[in-house]
Amino acid sequence: MGTLIYQIFSSSALLSLGLYHLYFTILTFLKSPPSFSARPHHPLPSSSSRLKHLHLYLLLLCLLIAISHQILISSDSDPLIKGHTPVHLFSSFQSAALLFFFFLVSVALLLSETTTLFPLPPDAFFALGSALFLLQYFVSSSAASVQTSDLQAKCDSVSAQISAVVAFLCSILAFQPKFFIADVGLAAAICLQGLWVLQTGLYLNVEAFIPQGCHRLLDVVSGVESSTECDLEESRLRAVAILDLLFVVHVTIVVLIVMVTYAVMARTNGTRRLGSYEALPTIASDSNLIQMKALTGTQA
Repeated sequence: MGTLIYQIFSSSALLSLGLYHLYFTILTFLKSPPSFSARPHHPLPSSSSRLKHLHLYLLLLCLLIAISHQILISSDSDPLIKGHTPVHLFSSFQSAALLFFFFLVSVALLLSETTTLFPLPPDAFFALGSALFLLQYFVSSSAASVQTSDLQAKCDSVSAQISAVVAFLCSILAFQPKFFIADVGLAAAICLQGLWVLQTGLYLNVEAFIPQGCHRLLDVVSGVESSTECDLEESRLRAVAILDLLFVVHVTIVVLIVMVTYAVMARTNGTRRLGSYEALPTIASDSNLIQMKALTGTQA
C-alpha cells in the first residue's frame, strides 16, 4: 500500500510539472511566435519574488520526499515485503542518488533565477537535464534487467524509453531553443511519464488491475513489493500485451491534452500573423479614396 501511495504522489508531481510547462510554453509562443525561446523555468505572473518561483519550491519538496522514500525502503529489514537484498539495497541507493542530482540541478536553477550567484544560461540547464534523464534511462533499464517480475520489468523498460525521449528532447532544446515542437514534446513526455507511473502503481498493487492469471509475490524471499508472477506463459504474454495497449492509450490521452490545450489557448489568447504582409484596413482605404476624389474636384 505504501508503494501505491508513493507512486500516486510521484505521478501527481510529474503530471503537474508537465501540464505547467505545457501551459506556459504555449502561452509564450502565442504571445510572440518569432521571438519564442524555450526556457527550463517559467515564473508565475506574480509581483512577489517568492510566489514567482513557487513551483520550484514545490519541486524541491517533492524531490526531498522521493529521496527520503528511496532511502527508507532500502533500509527496511523485512525481506518478505520490501525484498531487502543487496540488489534491492543498491538499486534503491542508485535511485536516491539520481534524485539527489535532480535536486541539485533544481537548486541551481532556483539560484540562477533569484540571485547572481549561479548565472547559467537556459541551454546549460537543458544540457544538464538531458544528461540526467539519460542517466535515468540507464537506471530504469538496469532495474528492469534485475527484476524477478516480468510485469515490473516491462513497466521499468517503458519508463526507461520515455526517459530516453525526454533526454533527446532536452538535447535538441540545448542547441535549438526556438524549436517550439520540441518544447511541447518535452512537456508531453513528462506528462506521459506521470501517467505511466500511475499505471504502474495500479497494475502492480491493486488487485482489480492485476491481469487474470497473475498474482502478487508477497510470501517468498525473492519477491519484492509490487512484484507479480504469472502462472502460465500465455497469461504472461497476455499481461504484457495489455501493458502495450495501455501505453498506446496513454500516448493518445497525452496527444489529446496537447491538442485541446493549444486550441483553447489559441482561441483565448489569439495568434499573431507570421510574415511581412498585412492586409490594409478597409477604413483607411476608404478615407484615401475620398481624399483623392476631393483633390480631383479642386484641380478641375
